[in-house]
Amino acid sequence: MEYPKELVKIVNERSKNYALEGFVTGSGPLDPKLMIVGEAPGRKEIENLIPFSGQAGKELMACFASVGLTREDVYITSALRSRPYKINERVNKKTGAKEIVYPNRTPSKKEVFAHAPLLDYEIKAVKPKLIATLGNIGLKRLLGNTYTVSKFHGQIIKHPIQVLNEKMESYVWSKKDYTIVPLFHPAAIFYNRKLAPLIKADWQVIGQLLQTVDNN
Repeated sequence: MEYPKELVKIVNERSKNYALEGFVTGSGPLDPKLMIVGEAPGRKEIENLIPFSGQAGKELMACFASVGLTREDVYITSALRSRPYKINERVNKKTGAKEIVYPNRTPSKKEVFAHAPLLDYEIKAVKPKLIATLGNIGLKRLLGNTYTVSKFHGQIIKHPIQVLNEKMESYVWSKKDYTIVPLFHPAAIFYNRKLAPLIKADWQVIGQLLQTVDNN
């Protein structure tokens, strides 16, 4: 998606004091079968500018396939459009030399808020019939801090979402309801293989909802 230049300028200004790099636009059709809201791009996404193109992306594509979707059917975005990183010093195991590395990290609430104008714009433009959030960051961005993926995964939630007020100073609730299904982030399976059956079952909820959407 191509964002208005003025909007990108606003987000860049709101983000300038945070450890963020790169910029990856959301990708996919308008009026899609499904809208995905993830966390933030990773290192690979920053390099190739394709959302969910790393290891987590492979898991996500498998989830799409399980309900008859392809990347071309889905609009994919995240709470942030830039990669949050941290600065670590470590010893290289091969050379023994000290080195600085910049691994991914979880974005802060302030960083999510800084990028909020872009997600608001995307949702208005895409007009999703169904939104799936991946992990807690996207879920809390849309529905607030009382929602967690561990408690609400696989549930169908019809509710207003958090959007910025006119001055972009705070969140307010949207005037319309959206259909949202919280899902575990695809990367969660790398750390806890026991989540695999839950992830599979939650995606079947998406599959059933898609049939309803297609029939309307």
